Amino acid sequence: MITEIAIFDVKPGTEKDFEAAVAKARPLFLRAKGGKGFELHRSIEKPSRYRLLAKWETLENHTVDFRGSEDFTAWRALVGQYFAAPPEVEHTETVVTT
Repeated sequence: MITEIAIFDVKPGTEKDFEAAVAKARPLFLRAKGGKGFELHRSIEKPSRYRLLAKWETLENHTVDFRGSEDFTAWRALVGQYFAAPPEVEHTETVVTT
């Protein structure tokens, strides 16, 4: 299982609209090949900063299948207007759990 961690800084004052757009995009992630859902977290110290934690069966399910799909284009159309800067994305794999 792969976790995509995407960090978004959104334009101040658009936080609620961004959150609504991410909620609207939920089906795009759930129907994606290998998509296992996501969580959106908002920073307490920096309220215009978010982290999206998306679960994928494989790295390629995100980087090839989803990013190459019409659903990715729809995702960016929903949320891209709120970005203050391009998102930072990395992928992780779980090595220890409790």
